[in-house]
Order: sequence, then C-alpha cells, then structure tokens
Amino acid sequence: MTLQLTPVQVLAVVGALLVLVGVWRASARASRKAAETARTGARLVSLTGRVVATAGAIVLVQWLVITHSGGGTALFTVLGIPAVLASYTLTKALTVTTPEPPHHRSRKR
Repeated sequence: MTLQLTPVQVLAVVGALLVLVGVWRASARASRKAAETARTGARLVSLTGRVVATAGAIVLVQWLVITHSGGGTALFTVLGIPAVLASYTLTKALTVTTPEPPHHRSRKR
C-alpha cells in the first residue's frame, strides 16, 4: 500500500501541524499566566489574614494589660514594643533607596 500525497496536501498537513503547535503553546502560556495570577491572589489573602490575626493578638494583649494593671512598666512595655516594631517597619518601607553606580578608579598617568 503506497501513500501518494500532492505537494498541496503535504503543505496542508504541515500547516495544520504548525497551527496545532501554536495553539498548544498559546494555551500553555495562558494557563501559566492564570496559575501565577491565582498564586498572587492567594498570597495577598494569606498575607492579609496573617496581618489581621497578628494585629488582633496585639490589641488583645494590650487591652488585657491596660484593663488589669494599674499602669507602670507593664503598660509601657505592652504599648511601647509594638510601637517600636511598627515604626521600624514603616520607616524601612517608606525609605527610598537608590542604587549608587559603581565607583571606578581612574588611572591617570
């Protein structure tokens, strides 16, 4: 049994294969992009949940110390430590740093 194809049929088969490969690659790119978008959204939700939980824990401890102590060192500690940590975080986040170009030594003769 012999298979005889005309040049037009061969070109049609090659064209169809190229189209299939192109569609396959495009769908793979789209699925990777969708997966990355989903991961980014999940990270944001996870981060938000952790921030809210930590803030709730800090507020709870502060409330307990303020309502059950007469003041003094415990009050200063429970209000001061979160304030220091928050100020450090905000200062680090809001500080603008610019990369400095490398200094080259000029060779003067």
